[in-house]
Amino acid sequence: MNDSTRPGERENHTVLLRGGEIHSPADPFATAMVTEGGRIAWIGSEGAADSFTDGVDETVHLEGALVTPAFTDAHVHTTVTGLALTGLDLSGVPTLPEVLARIAAYASSRPHDTVLLGHGWDSTAWPERRHPTRAELDEATGGRPCYLTRTDAHSALVTTALLDLVPGIRHVTGFDDDEPLTRDAHHAARRRAHGTLTAARRAEAQRAALEHAASLGIGALHECAGPDISSEDDLTALLALAAETDGPRVRGYWAEPVTSAADAARVRALGASGAAGDLFVDGSLGSHTAHLSAPYADAGHTGTGYLDAAAVAAHVAACTRAGLQAGFHAIGDAAVATVTAGVRAAAEEVGTDRVRAARHRVEHAEMLTGQTIADFAEFALTASVQPAFDAAWGGEDGMYATRLGAARAATLNPFAALLRSGVPLAFGSDSPVTPLDPWGTIRAAAFHRTPEHRISVRGAFTAHTRGGWRATGDDEAGVLVPGAPADYALWRTGELIVQAPDTRVANWSTDPRSGTPGLPDLTPGAQLPVCLRTVVGGRTVFRRPNE
Repeated sequence: MNDSTRPGERENHTVLLRGGEIHSPADPFATAMVTEGGRIAWIGSEGAADSFTDGVDETVHLEGALVTPAFTDAHVHTTVTGLALTGLDLSGVPTLPEVLARIAAYASSRPHDTVLLGHGWDSTAWPERRHPTRAELDEATGGRPCYLTRTDAHSALVTTALLDLVPGIRHVTGFDDDEPLTRDAHHAARRRAHGTLTAARRAEAQRAALEHAASLGIGALHECAGPDISSEDDLTALLALAAETDGPRVRGYWAEPVTSAADAARVRALGASGAAGDLFVDGSLGSHTAHLSAPYADAGHTGTGYLDAAAVAAHVAACTRAGLQAGFHAIGDAAVATVTAGVRAAAEEVGTDRVRAARHRVEHAEMLTGQTIADFAEFALTASVQPAFDAAWGGEDGMYATRLGAARAATLNPFAALLRSGVPLAFGSDSPVTPLDPWGTIRAAAFHRTPEHRISVRGAFTAHTRGGWRATGDDEAGVLVPGAPADYALWRTGELIVQAPDTRVANWSTDPRSGTPGLPDLTPGAQLPVCLRTVVGGRTVFRRPNE
């Protein structure tokens, strides 16, 4: 592949891409595309491309590369993703001794950090079947303040020195002397730990996360911020960084309850697109804080509900009146039912059509029933979901089965039922809970561990491209058609095929008369596509070296 486009250059001139595979509903057999400024101007065949060669400012010879819309990751925590990329990442560490050794090595390498920060531990698969004790952490860190989030980010291990930095934390809900912190105690510890980040360290982490996203063909991120997750300064700094530098677009969400026009105005003043994201109705399954209608299989309780239906209704009604998108974090079936009951009450107050038009959203929405799926469809709620959760924790021997029992675990993440009911899907990672990995995310949805929940690769691809934009109210972006934003990625990949769980659909789709554009083979074990370049608004934000 060759051209003279420089990374970071704003493409106000015209560019012809030719000699590849253009994934576009405008022409399923297209091999060429022209962009002008930040928009797509034309898509068509190789023969027709000849007529543009003398009129464009730049020609990119694709040499068979696939061109797709850039991906949108609809649920990201950018700063902590960057901290994991540049600091202590405990994801996948297989044993307790290895975790303690990695913590000790990291502490030695960062002698000047006020608080040591890390993420990703998960004791469910460790041979020891337990997390580190506080005494073990104190020893590994040399008695320094340390904050380590579990893989789901809904609980954390901390050292004694960190507890000493948060006055009164031992009397706050969610504190247990030698258990991970949850609920208010966790939020207090997180605020104190993240409050030690300098502006430079935060910018370093944010930049690392955005650059990593761009290298994966991601052109847009939905930052899910909030007072219990990050800070106002963190959100505004990220939005400013994204606006000033080359990289993915960032849509910010601020998870704080809204009950008045003044509240809505304050959310807008932060630059947020909505009072949504991780506005917690419950916690997570891994930390036993997701709110269930029946007790956990491995614990004698039903988790924690943070909001009731009345609070949900007040938030949705106020946001709808203000023309602001509302949203919630809800995982357990009781939490999801609380959301839909609250949305129904809000619709009775302000009108169903207005609620539907606002495109409110629910993050995660893992434990759904036939009734709550129907409620999502009735009120046009977007399901902002993470297929990699099933890949990581599904299956007969996974964490879901441990927490819920096999029967309930098999009901989780029912993507096929959501699509059949007309519920809009937007795919994301919840990074750093699971990694930024768009093609892996699509594979996880298409090869769900529970076969009845599988969807086609094409449906999953749409949810990870156009679905993310529709979730923000933008119906033009996320697809390669004339007039759409020039947000696209170039890929080195193998043969393009059509994959669907129903063989009748697959057989029809592979018939040339169907005009169905192919996508890479995502069969488990097959090599995933390699990103060669990412372009956002006509601006090259990533180019793979030596390509």
